[in-house]
Amino acid sequence: VQLQASGGGLVQPRGSLRLSCAASGGTLDYYAIGWFRQAPGKEREGVSCISSSDSTTYYADSVKGRFIISRDNAKNTVYLQMNSLKPEDTAVYYCARGPFCSGYERGKTFDYWGQGTQVTVSS
Repeated sequence: VQLQASGGGLVQPRGSLRLSCAASGGTLDYYAIGWFRQAPGKEREGVSCISSSDSTTYYADSVKGRFIISRDNAKNTVYLQMNSLKPEDTAVYYCARGPFCSGYERGKTFDYWGQGTQVTVSS
């Protein structure tokens, strides 16, 4: 399976972006999907995760209330709606496939990763 993350770009503070994670060569139906980000000089961090079974969602404290993760299994795509963006949200964002969301923050159980999409929040 290949994951393609897209939707990044340059946005002003308090703006919005929607990232997409599209899969090819396999289905996302039975997998949890996580979004991660890595800023220059910083470690990768888990941003959000959506489970396969009941689409339970999980968020890092830093994005809770601003980001919304969702999935459309018919389109084999997971989305990350990012609102009220802040300069500290600037990073390369990756999506990845894993067996479950528990402990997603470290990303160690995720096996397939997309190539990343750059999000820059700046005025």
